[in-house]
Amino acid sequence: MRTFKLWFVLLAVCAFLPAVAAAQGVLIDEREGQQARLPRIIWPGPRPAPPTPSPQSYRIKQLAVDVNLKDQLAQVQMSQTFINTGSRQMEVSFVFPLPYDGAIDRMTFMVDGKEFEAKLLNATEARQIYEGYIRRNQDPALMEWMGTGMFKTSVFPVPAGASRQVSIRYSQLCRKQGGLTELLFPLSAAKYTSQPVEKVEINVAVQSQAKIKNVYSPTHDVKIKRPTDRLAKVSFRSANEIPTADFRLMYDIGNKKVGASVLSYRPQRDKDGYFLMLLSPEIEKAKGDAVPKQVVFVVDRSGSMSGKKIEQAKGALRFVLNNLNEGDLFNIIAYDSAVESFQPELQRYDEETRKSALGFVEGIFAGGSTNIDGALQAALNLLADDSTPNFVVFLTDGLPTAGEKNEAKIVANAKQHNQGRARLFSFGVGFDVNSRMLDKLSRTCFGQSQYVRPNEDIEAHVSQLYQRIGAPVMTDLAITFDMENLPAEQGKLTNRVYPRDNYDLFAGDQLVVVGRYTSGGDAKITVRGKVGKKKQKESFPAKFTVKSSDETNAFIEKLWAMRRVGEIIDEIDLHGKNQELIDELVAISTRHGIITPYTSFLADENSNVRDFAHFSRQAGVALQALGQAEGRGGFVQRELKAQLQRSQRATPSADGFNSSGFGGQSFGSGIAGSPTNRSAPASPGAASGPGPATRLRFRTIDGDRVVPVQTVRNVGGKTFYFRDNRWVDSETTAEQEKAATVVKRYSKEYFDLVTKHGKDVAKYLALEGNVTLVLDGKPYSF
Repeated sequence: MRTFKLWFVLLAVCAFLPAVAAAQGVLIDEREGQQARLPRIIWPGPRPAPPTPSPQSYRIKQLAVDVNLKDQLAQVQMSQTFINTGSRQMEVSFVFPLPYDGAIDRMTFMVDGKEFEAKLLNATEARQIYEGYIRRNQDPALMEWMGTGMFKTSVFPVPAGASRQVSIRYSQLCRKQGGLTELLFPLSAAKYTSQPVEKVEINVAVQSQAKIKNVYSPTHDVKIKRPTDRLAKVSFRSANEIPTADFRLMYDIGNKKVGASVLSYRPQRDKDGYFLMLLSPEIEKAKGDAVPKQVVFVVDRSGSMSGKKIEQAKGALRFVLNNLNEGDLFNIIAYDSAVESFQPELQRYDEETRKSALGFVEGIFAGGSTNIDGALQAALNLLADDSTPNFVVFLTDGLPTAGEKNEAKIVANAKQHNQGRARLFSFGVGFDVNSRMLDKLSRTCFGQSQYVRPNEDIEAHVSQLYQRIGAPVMTDLAITFDMENLPAEQGKLTNRVYPRDNYDLFAGDQLVVVGRYTSGGDAKITVRGKVGKKKQKESFPAKFTVKSSDETNAFIEKLWAMRRVGEIIDEIDLHGKNQELIDELVAISTRHGIITPYTSFLADENSNVRDFAHFSRQAGVALQALGQAEGRGGFVQRELKAQLQRSQRATPSADGFNSSGFGGQSFGSGIAGSPTNRSAPASPGAASGPGPATRLRFRTIDGDRVVPVQTVRNVGGKTFYFRDNRWVDSETTAEQEKAATVVKRYSKEYFDLVTKHGKDVAKYLALEGNVTLVLDGKPYSF
């Protein structure tokens, strides 16, 4: 039987990042005179794929990573199962890059329980191996990982159809930036597989001698549990998906009531930079120590709520009533044509009032019309005292059909009666709600809107909200940014900061703030707020980068852009069209590849990306759809807007959307959806891959279709558009495209671009097909 000798590359890439890396792998065929590209899952491309060498035939079945991170020392164990899906035996060895010299110790490799030796290669030797593979196979995939040293193990066989489980254990000292300790798991290498990865599991236990404050992943929608103030348990799961982003996790420590850390990114010295600030209070206190609050739950009991909806709403009420804190004040208002309250005044929560309120809930039945205006006025009038945190949880599934029916007047009345500055959290249930009115109510009354689809559980949404707001720590936050010797004519240090205002911090919660800054240097951040009735102030140092030397924090700019797009759509939705805002929406969306129903024209490969005036007119026409305040279209548009405004991550989700909740769930997961063809060979000239790019999708305005975008790719901090059979950097001008320096792919000059412009450019060189790229203001074509 003929055997193939290959390298199994476990990409434990850490590079320049202040991080710890976990292994991740690809198989490389070493047969002399043969070409064998890494396996790809084929996505429908803008051009048919021409014949190419057959890819290697293997798939990654599952990945499991367990990390115990104590202070800065990480103990990592990784296991990966891969299957030889070909008909011949393979001979493989492990090769994986080194993150830092001396950063790793006690590294052990196991294959099906048997330990293998490893050999250390320096960065120069490793580069020769990478270049040799890339040239021999005409496959740019490994360009992403050039610039590091590597370990290489001895060879072992993988029979046809057989699976092998690889395990690695090692310890590593993590690095810090901006006060944050960071871990990196380069999961994106798993995109080189012939089928989606069946299971990815990551578990990280973060332990510290000091109190842990912020725990944040800019790339994945992680679950975080905080058993104590010195322990955080972080987990991530995905099934039958394609990893498209490396996993990053950050945490910081501190002894103040509120912890804060700041990261910044400024790609150009003469333009505004971008910052991200994490704010987190002390973890959950004992209930007896919680700040007292006032809560009024307002539930729609009109005829349209009959059946499952009213039962779910009653279940949500029971959850809230069973989770109030001693000393809280509360009430319940049920409304149809009439408005009925549990008691005339707020009630102090205790065992007696809890039981009585539960009895009131049992007597709620659906029937009648919908008096939204009367119900909101009754609730807000109960919360006139602004010395304690006030919350209204408002639920409706329909339109105002009794009492005041005019949208503008209902909003104005709510504003007039909200003397206690209550936070109004609106739940729109089903597609029949006036979603624009709910957004106006929430914006006017300092809260947020959330939309519950017909097949979703009302109780789950409401309980998720209450778990977040149940224990206020600091309310009515105001954040200021100051820098000494900032010229007065330069104005404020920061601008376009999101979320815009109305900050509250709750036990176990975390606030992610993004914005722009005008000057680099040392700054001071001051957080003011109320703890109960007492005012409190905390100050923190921060450093705004003068000019970023790499793209480690490029995600901050993209996250800011996503939130800014959400804010622009919100302004147009609530206040009407504005040409200046439309122009800005088009400019930001084009630069960052943010595809929404209002900018879907960017995905048309026949369009001219530089025809700004035409795009602006198209966006203006598309934005007329915001005039739809009701029905499925209105629902979907407000859902999209909210997800953009509350984005926690810069990576899009599998379908361009997810059920973003009040808890600030991510707009993305760093995971791509399933392709239409999983077995066809990849093509250098087509949009197959997945390559190093993040793939996009968007939902149509009517909400009936999710449209895959094959002609736009986000790679690192750049966006590329497929035009005239070429991927073109969005920063490329027409003049630059004509004057671009032609570099032959796989030539010495091609590889030297990494040396000249730094390791960050490697991921751009890994793009397949014809590419035009701008590096440090100079255009290249290959």
